[in-house]
Amino acid sequence: MLPFLRPDLAQLVAYTPHPGSIESSDSSGINAATPIDRLDTNENPFDLPDDLKQKLAWTYQQAIESNRYPDGEHGALKQAIAEYVAETGEDTRFVTPNHISIGNGSDELIRSLLIATCVGGAGAVLVAHPTFSMYGILAQTLGIPVMTVGRSPTTFEIDLSAAKTALSQTEAPIRVVFMVHPNSPTGNPLTAAELSWLRSLPDHVLVVIDEAYFEFSQHTVLSELQFRSNWVILRTFSKAFRLAAHRIGYAIAHGELITALEKVRLPYNLPATTQAAAQWALTHRQTLLKVVPLLQSEREALFQTLAAHPRLQVFPSDANFLFVQLAATVADAWNCAPDAALDRLFLQLKAQGTLIRKTGNGLRITVGRPEENQRTIDRLLQLLPS
Repeated sequence: MLPFLRPDLAQLVAYTPHPGSIESSDSSGINAATPIDRLDTNENPFDLPDDLKQKLAWTYQQAIESNRYPDGEHGALKQAIAEYVAETGEDTRFVTPNHISIGNGSDELIRSLLIATCVGGAGAVLVAHPTFSMYGILAQTLGIPVMTVGRSPTTFEIDLSAAKTALSQTEAPIRVVFMVHPNSPTGNPLTAAELSWLRSLPDHVLVVIDEAYFEFSQHTVLSELQFRSNWVILRTFSKAFRLAAHRIGYAIAHGELITALEKVRLPYNLPATTQAAAQWALTHRQTLLKVVPLLQSEREALFQTLAAHPRLQVFPSDANFLFVQLAATVADAWNCAPDAALDRLFLQLKAQGTLIRKTGNGLRITVGRPEENQRTIDRLLQLLPS
């Protein structure tokens, strides 16, 4: 290891965006005519409509000066986001552009929150496993301790007893609690008991509620923000709005917290083209969000079909994906360990062109187009032992 690098970096593993992708490994076993269904990253399976893509391209060509820096304060985009957010809660009159910070994806916002709260030995973060891995990864890259508690194996509710114990320890005081609502990879929203616990946390603990899948779940804690200066919501344009390639996330929080995030944010962090795409998407949100009911319907159909199979345990989801675990009988039928059975099915699906994510002792399957979902069903039923 290079002598000037931090020694603890040797223990870290870089995040792998597409661990099951065809490009990341040998694809010689896949027929060139086989359709590849990319159901491993919770993206929206529908690209932007062609006519709207052309309008966006015109914006790039006519309205953006490539020799000029983008709007470093994101003024117009913050205003547009504030107006959209005002449509998504019961009483959101308090949400203004001053309550919004925009990042290069939610990852940048997570990193900014960590810099503003925990860097320099100021505290640790708490996560409930399994969950979105970047909370822990980003904390570790900054040298921040990560405390992990478990979840119920049947409902994936947080082990609140363990969480309370973690909050009471003093060796590495918890400064930030990360929660996804609904959770990834398991798809379950926060329960009344979990929300009650979060409300009970002291003001010196920052509560981060990641609502990346809000448009699919319609679950939000937005109304809490006007009463809680230590809560922040994260949302994204990567899912329902179909802009994953543009990397746009935003935080909604108390004005003083937003001011702190703006202090640690990199200047000109959002390209002009990306800002234009986000504003354009909000202008045309009625068109873009029309696919949400279709994906919700496909999610339900996929759930009903897979849940009926005796070899699978499929969990209800309020997001745009399903979490699936294998029954113990699969490993018995294949005469192997449960982890090996999971690996086998994951690789066999990949060989047939279905890319999914293996995580949290299960398989996370993004809801795709109707034809992709049907291929997923057909391939799973073919591969599972009868």
